[in-house]
Amino acid sequence: MNESVSSLPRLNELAPDFTAKTTQGDRSLADYKDKWLILFSHPADFTPVCTTEFIGFANAAATFKAMNCELLGLSIDSLFSHLAWTRNIQEKFGVKIPFPIIEDIKMEVAHAYGMVHPGAADTQAVRATFFIDPKSVLRAMVYYPMSNGRSIAEFVRLLQAMQTSDKNAVVTPEGWMPGKDVLVPPPKTAEAADRRATEGYKTTDWYFSTKPL
Repeated sequence: MNESVSSLPRLNELAPDFTAKTTQGDRSLADYKDKWLILFSHPADFTPVCTTEFIGFANAAATFKAMNCELLGLSIDSLFSHLAWTRNIQEKFGVKIPFPIIEDIKMEVAHAYGMVHPGAADTQAVRATFFIDPKSVLRAMVYYPMSNGRSIAEFVRLLQAMQTSDKNAVVTPEGWMPGKDVLVPPPKTAEAADRRATEGYKTTDWYFSTKPL
């Protein structure tokens, strides 16, 4: 087995701990306790797809912050490269990058989070995105190919959905947006299944019920 291949962290377990230098000073996972954190990697600075993604994250930063969520970028580049790139984005596109970016030249964070995939590049992190909750538990992982940019709007939607599920003990259907009905978790016993139709939900069948919030 190739020892250089990163192992993937696992959902619903504690996220891998880290301490790293960033464009806004040292950061560690502990700094984000009691907040949500979106940690996202990109292949390289000064690349066109990554530039559009960083602009997208920057434009949505206030929305994430209002949801008690911080952003933290990463690539296998130096702080000097990160600083030059973010300054270039502000100069050329008029967008200031408000969140820190990790310098990960030794690839320590990238390997801990499984950001380096065989066949993609030996020295680049793929487009990986990790949602870490206020208890430092890894709640979602999203991977995109090198060739295609991520949808920041989908990340906003996913965070809204997870926070809604946590707060209300419900699950959400495909494409759920705030204001739409949510799904009621299915009953787990035969008796509960028999009662489901009488519990006041919009019930299509015993396993499929929705309700407004």
